[in-house]
Amino acid sequence: MAQRKHRWVLILGFIGCLLLFSATVQSQVFVVGEKSATDGISTHFTPTHLPLPTAPMGERGRRDLVRNLVAEQGFAHCALPMGAGLTLHANGPLETSLAAYQEMVYKKGAAAGLGDRVVVTALTVKGNRIVVDLNGGPYVKHRFLRHIQLNDNPVVANQGEEATGSRVTLVFEGPVPDISAPEVKSLLAPIIDFGVKTTEQAYASTLPPLVKQAVDVHEVLVGMNHRMVLAALGEPESKLREKSSGNPNGATYEEWIYGHQPQTIHFIKFSGDRVTEVEIAALGKPLEIHTKDEMGGYNPPAPSREMAMGDQAPGPSADGQAPPPTLRKPGEPLPAGGSGKVQFPTDKQPVAPIPPVPTMGSPIPAVPTMGSPTDPRLP
Repeated sequence: MAQRKHRWVLILGFIGCLLLFSATVQSQVFVVGEKSATDGISTHFTPTHLPLPTAPMGERGRRDLVRNLVAEQGFAHCALPMGAGLTLHANGPLETSLAAYQEMVYKKGAAAGLGDRVVVTALTVKGNRIVVDLNGGPYVKHRFLRHIQLNDNPVVANQGEEATGSRVTLVFEGPVPDISAPEVKSLLAPIIDFGVKTTEQAYASTLPPLVKQAVDVHEVLVGMNHRMVLAALGEPESKLREKSSGNPNGATYEEWIYGHQPQTIHFIKFSGDRVTEVEIAALGKPLEIHTKDEMGGYNPPAPSREMAMGDQAPGPSADGQAPPPTLRKPGEPLPAGGSGKVQFPTDKQPVAPIPPVPTMGSPIPAVPTMGSPTDPRLP
C-alpha cells in the first residue's frame, strides 16, 4: 500500500513538472503577424507641385532621359516593396492604398528600407507613364539559352536566381510631356531622394567662385578643362576631331557639340585639355564667339600621371643606373659567394668563331671512346 502511494506521488510530481515547463515555454513563444511586421510603415507624403510642359515627349527626349537617369543613385524615402505594384501619379498621391501597400511589403518583402541606397537600373517610357526599375527590377533577366538543350543537358544551367528589385510607375494625366531628367527626379522625390551630390557636383564645389558660378548656371568659359565642361553641361551629343582650318599639318583640336535645332547649339573647342573657343548659335541671333580667357586668372593644374615600378621609387646607384630589383630586405648584405653583376659581352672581347656545319661527304670527326688515348678522362 505504501509503495502504491509513493508511486502515485511520483507520477503526480512528474505531471506537475511537465505542466510547469509547458507554461514556461508558451510564455517565451511569440508570433509575428502582418500588423506587427508592417507597424510604422506609412505612405503619407506631401505631393509635388511641378509645372509640366504641354508638348509631348519625342524620341530625343526619351533618349536623354535614359542616358541621364539610368545608373543614378538615390535614397528611399519609404520602404519599397519587391515587385511591380507601386504606382505614383505625377504631382499626386500613390495609387496603392495604405493597406495594400503594407500587404505587399509583408508578403513580398522590401527591396529597400527607409533610407537605403537605390540605383536606377532601367527606364522605359510608355504612353502616359514612365516605368523606373530599381535595384535590378521586379523580374529576372530572361536568357533564351536556358530553353536550349544538347543531349538532354541544358546549355545554361538555371542558377535559381530571384528578382529582388522594385518598380515605380510614374503616371501622367495625358501623354508623357517633354520633361528633363531633373524634373523626373523632382516628381519622384516623395519616394526617392536624388539630392545626393554627384561626382561633378562635388568637384564643382572645390572650384573658385567665378568658375563655380559658371558651372551652376551651365555656362562654359574659355580656359576650362574637360572635367569642368562635363560638370557644367554633361556629356556632349557628339564629338569631332579635326585639324585647324587652313593648316593640314597643324595641331588637332577636339570639338564637343551640345544641342540641336531649333534649340541653342554650343560648339566647344579643346586644344589639349583646355577650352580655346566657345561658339553659341541661338535661333534668330548672330553667332556668338568667345576666344579670350575668361577664367579670371585661375589656371587649373594640367592632368598628370606618375608611373613607378614597385613600392619604392628607384634611386640612382654609384654608376648612375637604377639598382636592380631584389628580394632582400633593406640593408641586408649580399650572401657570401653570391653571384655578382652580370657581365655582358663587349666589342673588345674576342668572340670564338662558329664552326662550319658539316656537309654531305665531309669526314666525321672521331669521337673518343673509353680507354682511347684521346679520352679526356685519362690523366
